[in-house]
Amino acid sequence: MKIAVTGKGGVGKTTLSATLAFIYGEEGKKVLAIDADPDANLASALGAPAAGVASLKPIAEMPWLIEERTGQRPGAPGGLYKLNPRVDDIPEEFGLRLGNNIILLVTGKSKEAASGCYCPENVLLRRLLKHLVTERDEVVIIDMEAGIEHLTRGTAQGVNAFIVVVEPGQRSLQTARAVREMALGLGVKKVFAVANKIKSAEDFHFIERSLEGVEILGAMSYDPLIIEADVLGQAPFLVSKRLRQEAEKIKEEIEKRVGA
Repeated sequence: MKIAVTGKGGVGKTTLSATLAFIYGEEGKKVLAIDADPDANLASALGAPAAGVASLKPIAEMPWLIEERTGQRPGAPGGLYKLNPRVDDIPEEFGLRLGNNIILLVTGKSKEAASGCYCPENVLLRRLLKHLVTERDEVVIIDMEAGIEHLTRGTAQGVNAFIVVVEPGQRSLQTARAVREMALGLGVKKVFAVANKIKSAEDFHFIERSLEGVEILGAMSYDPLIIEADVLGQAPFLVSKRLRQEAEKIKEEIEKRVGA
């Protein structure tokens, strides 16, 4: 199962990504949890120890590794470099092993990624994501920013479920619509939504009406315990039983709809 999770900042995509990773890992499956958001928070949402988080460095911020794999140092003028660098050892070599069968990897983002450039760091990141999605047999869950610059067409087509997390609010809905169009344009077969911070049935129906034509996998309730977990630096799924139950249902819907 390969799942990409995106949405406007603050909507809860990292909470969902971490909880799904935990649930799959608890089932005994090997999980690669990939933090591809420049505002990296997946480590804390997974309850990673402070020492481990401090040791994690985004792949995009390792110029020596980029040079070793592509043949060119980031920022160096001109020159030739490999467009198909070796990446298969990166998760084990540079990821953080957590309990529950999870390896956490932080990719970061090339400064030039938004322009679609073929700078060496961008090439390495795109090759890495394609490898993770199309060539690995673990469960891969990618916590992405509110966009899809990381994905190439080949990678996007390998994603089983592309999930946009949405909260009741027009900006969140606008982001969801824009991301859906970009994802479909890259050939993503399944684009779903998950409603978050739901306080009432009307909140859910508002999102349902506003995202007509988008399959909604389920909802996560507004839960003060999740906010409290963030303040305390704890994994939300260890604090909120309701979150785990709701994420379990969302996972079941993913598998039902993509035929897993």
